[in-house]
Amino acid sequence: MLTVEKIGGTSMSQFQDVLQNIIKGNRKGDELYNRIFVVSAYNNVTNWLLEHKKTGEPGIYNKFLNGEDYSSALDTFCQRLLLINDGFADIGLDLKEARDFIRFRVDQAKTILFSLSKVLASGYVNRTDIYLAAREILASIGEAHSGWNTVNILNNNGINARFIDLCGFHDNEPLTIDERIHKEFHGIDFSKVICVATGYTKGTEGIMRAFDRGYSEVTFSKIAVEVKADEAVIHKEYHLSSADPQIVGVENSVPVGHTNYIIADQLADIGMEAIHPKAAKPLELAGINIRIKNTFDPEHPGTLISRDYVSPEPRVEIVSGSRKVVAIEVHDPMMVGEVGFDGRIMEYFVKYGVSYIMKSTDANSITMVVWDNEKSRELVKALNDAFYQVRAVPVAIVCAMGSNIAIPGFLYKAAKALYDRGINIESFAQSLRQVNMQFVISRDKYEDAVIALNDELCKKPNYKIG
Repeated sequence: MLTVEKIGGTSMSQFQDVLQNIIKGNRKGDELYNRIFVVSAYNNVTNWLLEHKKTGEPGIYNKFLNGEDYSSALDTFCQRLLLINDGFADIGLDLKEARDFIRFRVDQAKTILFSLSKVLASGYVNRTDIYLAAREILASIGEAHSGWNTVNILNNNGINARFIDLCGFHDNEPLTIDERIHKEFHGIDFSKVICVATGYTKGTEGIMRAFDRGYSEVTFSKIAVEVKADEAVIHKEYHLSSADPQIVGVENSVPVGHTNYIIADQLADIGMEAIHPKAAKPLELAGINIRIKNTFDPEHPGTLISRDYVSPEPRVEIVSGSRKVVAIEVHDPMMVGEVGFDGRIMEYFVKYGVSYIMKSTDANSITMVVWDNEKSRELVKALNDAFYQVRAVPVAIVCAMGSNIAIPGFLYKAAKALYDRGINIESFAQSLRQVNMQFVISRDKYEDAVIALNDELCKKPNYKIG
């Protein structure tokens, strides 16, 4: 059985657990092989290079954009990486070799960035393309660092490992992402060696142009399809659970166990990081199941995401959502009965590159829930100029999802759970497929809503409708 396995940044930072729980486990000899690992940068490293994913605090990339001293910033950054290395000496990392590798890689990045800055200064090129190239060069350093370290540690622990460097620093071939992956993996006997690949892949189309910070999952997906993996495994620092343990408490979150790609799509649509939607789709089409495992609970089988799974018993599998959304309502007394009115609205959504998460209508108003960001704010301004009455309300959305909830009673139970907590449902939607009940609520009630729905729909054993 050949597996492709992705290890997230938080797990990578605790590599002693990764080594024991994921790579070694109870395996011996040949059992260690037939696995390809795709590694993220250590925790926070990509934040230092680009910008903080949650707070937006600028990193080294911002210095390049502003023509500031990115070279000195990279020197300081390199020292931080060496401190990270120190923490792995006890499990076999050769500190001198690791230091030499990352210093050389950072110097390579500096050279390329310097060349880009000179080209940029000429005024003859598209600035956007240069900025994207600089962003990718910086991002790649993190995965090269963690990937090289991983192989060095494994080799020094008597495990045959090979570094698959997809960053492209060693060549100037104009390969696409798929072509580079095919080239680097061609001819390898996976039964004899563990391959450790960088989460970043250099390609002519620019992996971050389409996927930005989701690039490592895209690399993971493309590798799994290329090698025809039997299973794609994602190792995270937590289980894919019925609800966010940080909201409901670890003791109240239930590992999902099994779900399908349709539910994975619902999660992706509300920004839950189970797997990037553009990474999941190729795996689904190739018939490759995804397993999400908890690095720190190695004996648990995790949650299997497959194409055709339907829960044998009616149940809500996951409660999730976001408070970082806004409800846009377009109201017009003349809308009733007018064919194509919503098509006019959608033209503005296309123009401003905004996708909606939820849509609900009545005779003379249409409500759409979108991400609360600069694009949506620009969209609202344009809609205000074009339509009779438009309002944008900061809200939260909470969803109850399951592969088998298309029976009477679930909506009643969910609405009553929110009512019992004093939570008003501002808007609601559910498609005919009935896999996702979407509730729009006040932002300050988000955590209460997640707790209420998890308690009522997921936590109760042998849950029965009626």
